[in-house]
Amino acid sequence: MSFFNKIFVGSLLLIVGFSTVSLADESAKLVVEGQPMITRVKAPSHMENVDEIRSGWTFRIKETQSLQMDDFENPGMIFVDKGLDLWNKVEGSKNKACASCHDDASEFKGLRTVMPRWNESASALWSLEDHVNNCRTEQMGAEPLKWGAAPMDSLIAVISLQSRGMPMNVKIDGAVAPLWEIGKELFYTRVGQLDMACSNCHEDNYGIMIRADHLSQGQINGFPAYRLKNAKLNSIHARFKGCMKNIRATPYKVGGDEFRALELYVASRGNGLSSEAPSVRN
Repeated sequence: MSFFNKIFVGSLLLIVGFSTVSLADESAKLVVEGQPMITRVKAPSHMENVDEIRSGWTFRIKETQSLQMDDFENPGMIFVDKGLDLWNKVEGSKNKACASCHDDASEFKGLRTVMPRWNESASALWSLEDHVNNCRTEQMGAEPLKWGAAPMDSLIAVISLQSRGMPMNVKIDGAVAPLWEIGKELFYTRVGQLDMACSNCHEDNYGIMIRADHLSQGQINGFPAYRLKNAKLNSIHARFKGCMKNIRATPYKVGGDEFRALELYVASRGNGLSSEAPSVRN
């Protein structure tokens, strides 16, 4: 363990006093608008060090948990409404909106659960953001949206909502297999001044209290997620970027190859959990 890591861990122990006492109601069941969600399930076979995977919802305090159980109370639904406005907005040289071709977003039911995935025509690993921008540039003649910006995240929330309650089922074989291995390596590689890896928090120490919050398993089945910390919808890559900053590492590019590979690996760690977006997190 590096000097910086020792200092960091030592500080944590002073702050939390080795506390693993949960402030969340771990026996609670997540039911959203009458639809039960799978928040705990046997880990996928490709996970070597964890027996059970858990949604980030199970680590939240009761008040935060309750926000996600009611769409009227869920602040993330405000961004869904904004996304629907964008869905119907005519833009670009072809005078089209998303609704011009797709009409109802419900036709994308199930898409969120298999993303990211390999796109044969592009010969590349695609995230949902790629689908959005491809439609905008090719079908609408409009400018692509910036990854992690509110308009993009709002549209992603609309699309993701259609899959709510369906189990995550991200493929890791075939053309994506080498990229999955890269993502796995990134997950376990120590970086930054604190010399830490994703796994140090989200595999080795999940459930421990840190800064008045629980460390979760880092599952992304609930993204885009509304975070109480910054009062906005947060994308997957934005959360990766924030984590890297927390360990004083230089973040990879949002939408870049590293974060795409990491998204693939982390998403696959949640296979079997329900898609929850837009979820509510601290």
